[in-house]
Amino acid sequence: MYKGRHTSVAYKALGCSASQHASHIEPIHNSIFALVESFYDRTCPGGVAAVRNVVQNTVRKDRRFAAGLLRLHFHDCWIRGCDGSVLLNSNPRGSAEKDAQPNLTLQGFAVIDQAKAALERTCPGVFSCADILALAARDAVSFIGGPRWRVPLGRRDGTVSRASEANAQLPGTSMGFRALASNFAAKGFNENDLVILSGAHTIGLTHCNAITPRLYNFPGSRDGADPYLNKTFVSEKRRVCPNTRAAANNFVNLDSSRGGQTFDKNYYENVLNHKATFRSDDALISVTRGLNLVRSIFTSPQSQFFSQFGTAMEKMGRIGVLTGRNGQIRRTCSRTN
Repeated sequence: MYKGRHTSVAYKALGCSASQHASHIEPIHNSIFALVESFYDRTCPGGVAAVRNVVQNTVRKDRRFAAGLLRLHFHDCWIRGCDGSVLLNSNPRGSAEKDAQPNLTLQGFAVIDQAKAALERTCPGVFSCADILALAARDAVSFIGGPRWRVPLGRRDGTVSRASEANAQLPGTSMGFRALASNFAAKGFNENDLVILSGAHTIGLTHCNAITPRLYNFPGSRDGADPYLNKTFVSEKRRVCPNTRAAANNFVNLDSSRGGQTFDKNYYENVLNHKATFRSDDALISVTRGLNLVRSIFTSPQSQFFSQFGTAMEKMGRIGVLTGRNGQIRRTCSRTN
C-alpha cells in the first residue's frame, strides 16, 4: 500500500512512494460520532449490497482490481482521513490528491463511480463516497479469497484535496523501518499494524522500472543485482523485466509465487527469503522486532493473519472520519457539491 511506481491498474495493493520523508505529518483524530454497520439500513436499504455487486462483477472480470481498490482506500485514509478526498479532481484552485506523483498509478476510480451512480438512482444524496471506498476494498479482497472484515459506516465526504499532502505523507517503497514506523505512528498505528498491513503486498503488480535498478544497476554489485536479493528471484524477475526501455512499463507481480492475485500470507515467506519487491518490504526484517513479527505471522495459521489484517483494516477505516454535520454527501465522487 505504499507510494511509488508500485502500480495498481487494479494493481498494487497498499501503496508506497519514492518519497522517504515522514516528517510534518499531523495525526488525524476521529469524530465523536460512532460509525455503525447498520447506518444505511433505513435510509438506503440494499445500498451495501449494491456496492458489493458492482465490486464483485468488476473483480470477477479482472482479479487485479482487488489490489487496486484496496490501495485506493489506503491512499484515501492516509491523507486527511477516510473522507473520499482521493476521488476529487483537480481544479483551477490547485492539484488534488489523485494528481500527486504517488497516486498517478491508482486504479479503481471508475468502479467507485459506477457504484455511486447505482446508489444515486435509488438513494440520492444519502450514501457517501468515503463509505463506498471502504466497502469496495473489503468486498474486493474477500471476493478473491482474502479476509472479510467489519466495515462500520457513516463517513461523510471531505471537500479538500491537496496533491502536496499526498506527496508528503504517503509512505515510500524505499523507506527503512524507522521511517515506516514513524509514518504509521503519525496515523495512530504501531509496528505490529505496519507489518500486518504490509501483507497487502501479497497481491498486485508494479511496473518493471520500479524494480530494474535492483536487478541491473545496483551500486557496487558485480553482476548488477542487489546482493541482498535471492538469486532465483533475480533470475525470475529479469525474465519478466529485461533491461530495456521498451520493458520499463511492463507489469510484474509483487508476489509471483501464486500468480500474484491470491490473498494469503505468502508475502511474509517472500520477505524472509529475500524475494520481496521493494526496499520497504526488506526493511521489515532489518530490525529484530520487525523480524520477530514477520516470523510470527509466517509460522501462525493463515486464519490468524486474516483476522489480524481485518482488524487493522477496520482500524484504518476509522482514521479521521467526518460524521454528523461535518463534510457532505457528494452526488458525484469526483467533485464537491
